[in-house]
Amino acid sequence: MLCLVETKREVVTKFDVVQLWENDAVGWEYVGAEGASGGLLLMWDETVFKIGNCYKGDRWLCVEGELIKRSFRCAICLVYGAHIRNEKLVVWEELSFLSGLCKVPFCFMGDFNEVVKVEERKWATTLTGSAADFKSWIQDMELVDLDLSDRLFTWFRGQSCSRIDRMLVTLEWLEEFSDTRLRGGPRGLSDYCLVVMEAARVGRGPRPFRSLESWFTHEGFLRMVKE
Repeated sequence: MLCLVETKREVVTKFDVVQLWENDAVGWEYVGAEGASGGLLLMWDETVFKIGNCYKGDRWLCVEGELIKRSFRCAICLVYGAHIRNEKLVVWEELSFLSGLCKVPFCFMGDFNEVVKVEERKWATTLTGSAADFKSWIQDMELVDLDLSDRLFTWFRGQSCSRIDRMLVTLEWLEEFSDTRLRGGPRGLSDYCLVVMEAARVGRGPRPFRSLESWFTHEGFLRMVKE
């Protein structure tokens, strides 16, 4: 699957998609840009992924369907985050509703326009309020923020650098693809570098146990573990 953020295209045609994909065995959905701002495009191999439903917001695009060979139902959501804190909260609330609506393993990916660690923004010394909000949202949604091991930043402009592009997956996704990993690709002429997700099912014995920080903030968690 190929996901593009900031296409800057109000309308995307099949001709555009086939030129990018280089054959016509491609499914696709898009959210048009507003003038020269924004725009989202999702493309996939129709022999690999069968779409069931598509949902769209101003800043996100979600396809729900099945990975055919695995008979694995899932949803993939491409996100282009807002710049203002209140607007970011609205987007995250919409994504929470979407997750509850689909009720399948999820992968959220894209430009979230936010960091979750101080070291993910060059020269930053503290997390902003919206960054703290974003970190709490990830924990509340019980999402796993996949590590990008070979690159510290994904966005560059002048002397400014941040890691605002990420992939967040549910535990059910990792149960199916326990060897999911991210790697950085070339930056080219863009402000952003390419981010590649490689997902594989590895049948090498028991699956690893994973815990979430948010569990330990629940009042009855430690008592439940003890019992």
